[in-house]
Amino acid sequence: MFIVGSKGGKYLFPYPTHGFDSLDGRPYYTATEAVKGADISEVEIGLGGRFGYLLKDIPPGLNYSFYTREMGYPNPIFSWRSKFSDYLYKADPDTPVRTIKAQGGQYTGPFSWENRKFSLAELKRLQTIPDDYEIVGNKQVAIEQIGNSVPPQLGRILALSILEQVIGINLPFNIPYLPETKNLSFRQRKKDLTKIYHQKAQVAIKELCNAGKLARLDRESETESLIDSVRFLSLKNFAWTQTISSNCLKVGLNYQLNSKFWDIAASTENNEEDEYKFCIDIYPCHGYEDWCLKTKMVKLCAKQLDPYLLTSLWKFFEEKLYELTGKVDLVQLSGYYQYKSRITSSLIFNLSSEVSSFWRIVQLVVRGIATSTQLTTKEFAELWGVNKGDVLEYLQSLKDIGYEVRSHNTNPQIPRDEYLIPYVFPTLKPQSVQLRKKL
Repeated sequence: MFIVGSKGGKYLFPYPTHGFDSLDGRPYYTATEAVKGADISEVEIGLGGRFGYLLKDIPPGLNYSFYTREMGYPNPIFSWRSKFSDYLYKADPDTPVRTIKAQGGQYTGPFSWENRKFSLAELKRLQTIPDDYEIVGNKQVAIEQIGNSVPPQLGRILALSILEQVIGINLPFNIPYLPETKNLSFRQRKKDLTKIYHQKAQVAIKELCNAGKLARLDRESETESLIDSVRFLSLKNFAWTQTISSNCLKVGLNYQLNSKFWDIAASTENNEEDEYKFCIDIYPCHGYEDWCLKTKMVKLCAKQLDPYLLTSLWKFFEEKLYELTGKVDLVQLSGYYQYKSRITSSLIFNLSSEVSSFWRIVQLVVRGIATSTQLTTKEFAELWGVNKGDVLEYLQSLKDIGYEVRSHNTNPQIPRDEYLIPYVFPTLKPQSVQLRKKL
């Protein structure tokens, strides 16, 4: 956003210099033109990591959404709008690129249509920074500076408009200005562009189908089982680790996966106890029975009433989900929180278990009570049956076991005294931006 303030007089923003709203219809300067001849000696073809292989088949201009049901992908890997728009975003060589992000993860675009990261020299070109302008710092620091900058050519036009209208300098050329009532066509063209990219996706999917190259990781409904596997869960970032430490939980896991059910059991110690302290049942919602798991239900059970066992069970379920279906996380199974969930879940305690108020809240969260929508502390208190003054403590306790909890501190657009628990399962992991934010 650009704000120009003046004590007197009038200021109008300049007309777009290029594109459909420019007065002379001058075509956009394309990404291809921008990066032509730029140094790319530092980059490697391809993208590493767990999901880097997905970049290759994405048509230029599209992102992770290429692999969704809404785009027509036969074996959906992601759910619609479950990731940021720059996730696996491949630039279109025939248009300008979207915003270059100052900070991002391993899969944050724009990526080149040559299926690689852009070089620093190319990023400077895309941001209209001159080749001979030196950016000090390592690669990540340099990318942050480029992403945070106003493109110099954009800044130049705005500066000239201020020189003329606010400071009163007579320019040796004419700058056309937008009337206050002028409506630009950007939003409508954005809708039209969505249709164009949807068509591109259909063509690409058809070609992949004909070539037998669709990304597909799901297996047939064979029985798989494992007994007495020991894993270590980090209590700091909720990832599996190789060795135990003071910040890890030793977890014993047993599971059986077949076409009727997935049964996953966890324990914090070796014992002969047969009774489970709690179990979570997970089913597809009505209308989503083809939920890609090739089984009717999932049962997660724990032999101790330990909240980190609950986290371990969901995390292990997520791991098997990826191994057997290719869906990268539980969000892709349930769908983005702003849409109707595709799964339903419930938590049941052993009748002999003494259950604290915190566990009762966890039970409600797993059922979807007070999730997926912003609520005030008063509303949380009423839904959970607790005192209003205790709500923040319970929310922090949920975050401590891996649930994402958003507030005004973590997401400034959320009003003060309102909070959001997006999902019925814990989603925090080492890469999560929310992991490092204080509630």
